[in-house]
Amino acid sequence: MLCKMVTVTRKKRSGSVPVYLNVYDLTPINGYAYWVGLGVYHSGVQVHSVEYGFGAHEHATTGIFEVEPKRCPGFTFRKSILIGRTDLGPREVRSFMEKLAEEYSGNTYHLITKNCNHFCNDVCIRLTGKTIPRWVNRLARLGFFCNCVLPAGLNETKVRQVRSEDQAILEGEKKLRSQSSRSNIKASMSEAFII
Repeated sequence: MLCKMVTVTRKKRSGSVPVYLNVYDLTPINGYAYWVGLGVYHSGVQVHSVEYGFGAHEHATTGIFEVEPKRCPGFTFRKSILIGRTDLGPREVRSFMEKLAEEYSGNTYHLITKNCNHFCNDVCIRLTGKTIPRWVNRLARLGFFCNCVLPAGLNETKVRQVRSEDQAILEGEKKLRSQSSRSNIKASMSEAFII
C-alpha cells in the first residue's frame, strides 16, 4: 500500500516593511555559549523603527512594551536578524500589538513557557509567516523538557513591581544598571515602557 505524503507549508507573507528580531545577551557567558548554539537571550521585534518586547509584572495588564530599537534597558545588544517583511503600516502594527496585548499580560510571563522569545516568535509568525531562529529560545525549550531537574523557583513566576523611586532611576539613568537588574528579566522590564 502506498501512502501519499502531504506537506503543510506556512504561507510566507511578503511586504515592503522589514521586520527584525533584535537579540540581546542576558549574561556574559553568552559570548562563549553562542558559538555552540546555547545562551540566555532577550529579544524584541522591530518594525517601523519601534521595538516591541514582552516582560513580566504582577498585574493583569499588558506586558508588551516599546523601546528604541537595539537599546532595551538592562541588556547587551547582540545582533539584529531580518525575519521577513510585512505590509502593515505603523498604525496597523500598533493596533495589532494592542490586540495581542490581551494574550500577553504581564502576570502570565513565565521564563520557560511564555517568555519574551515566545512573544517575538508569535509576532514574527503573524507579521511575516516566519519563525525566529531556534537558538534564540533553545534553553527555554530544553528547560520545558527537563522540567523535573530545574530548580522549583524557575517553575514559578516571580515578579516585583517597580516602585516610584525605581521608575525615576529607570528614566534618569538608563545606562547605569546593576548586575542584578540584568539578570532579572522581570525587574528590568516591568512597567517602564508598557503600552
